Amino acid sequence: MDTPVLQFGTSRFLQAHADLFISEAMKRGEALGPITIVQTTGASERSRRLAALAAPDGFLVHIRGKQDGRIVDKVSCVMSVRRALSALAQWDEVSRIFAGETKVVICNTADAGYDISAESPGWPEAIPTSFPGKLTKLLFARFQQSGEGLTILPAELIPRNGDNLKAIVLKLSRDWHIGEPFMAWVEEKVIFSNTLVDRIVSEPLEPAGAVAEPYALWAIENQPGQVLPCKHPAMVVADDITGYERLKLFILNLGHTYLAEGWLKSDLPRDMTVREIMDRPDSRQRLEELYIDEVLPGFAAQGMSAAARAYMVQTVERFENPFLKHRLSDIAQNHQEKIRRRMGGFLDWSGADALILRAMVANASRNT
Repeated sequence: MDTPVLQFGTSRFLQAHADLFISEAMKRGEALGPITIVQTTGASERSRRLAALAAPDGFLVHIRGKQDGRIVDKVSCVMSVRRALSALAQWDEVSRIFAGETKVVICNTADAGYDISAESPGWPEAIPTSFPGKLTKLLFARFQQSGEGLTILPAELIPRNGDNLKAIVLKLSRDWHIGEPFMAWVEEKVIFSNTLVDRIVSEPLEPAGAVAEPYALWAIENQPGQVLPCKHPAMVVADDITGYERLKLFILNLGHTYLAEGWLKSDLPRDMTVREIMDRPDSRQRLEELYIDEVLPGFAAQGMSAAARAYMVQTVERFENPFLKHRLSDIAQNHQEKIRRRMGGFLDWSGADALILRAMVANASRNT
């Protein structure tokens, strides 16, 4: 069976997000078709997961948490994955599928997934090191074989992820002297969509599958000719998705960093989770006061009052998820940079008169 969706990355996030969405849509006849998953690195610990992802009986995603005041606890079997391949061990097969079958590409690489510093200065005869390098070489194979266009949906959590990935592919094309006809084809026929994904996936299941919260969002910036892998209630296609990005960064992510700040300055247990700190009335009260006194006025000043208030209520409920094992020690990694990006970014965008947030940003600058 052809697989019109090609997914780069085996993360538990994609298993509980795109893979689950497409599986549910296939049951309703609202999906392009099944998925081929490609492991982009040689990580040996993922080889067992790779085989399990394409098991004939599927893999499980456990949705657990609170939604609209009610406990959600259900298990879904994901049946959308038909093949699972290793880019390093099965490159020729990956190239064949990409050049011939694929209509939509989904990718979710690691934090350094767009780093191309290790790529060769000239055309790579071997398999490129980075994901953008692999993508560029695969695009060239498609250009040579059929020249058919396709849509690429990055899921990396960086602003304007589609624009960023396209710029990197074009840079590599210039560095590798692939030629103007190929670059013109990329510009005209390959759609790099900007997207935002939002779902907390707290832990893996073995050998494949994941535990995730009920809330999910896949916001995709609309572009002419864009092809989507499926229709799903959690998918939003809009001409401008920056509002969704700001809600997530300046409410959910900012709230996480604020909770981590209080935890770092306390004598609370080092293995504390978000839910556990939300169970403390003083911590919850401080967070809600920050949202109401400093964050919501900034959104109101930018004409987003109603959307911000609704998202804040959802966020607090998500933080209270009784099943989520989201450790503050993980959130606190790169803490000073997160303060600058989340609190500082909010202040720059909103112009809010937010004394607590301004003090945190000033302190982070001193500690750089």
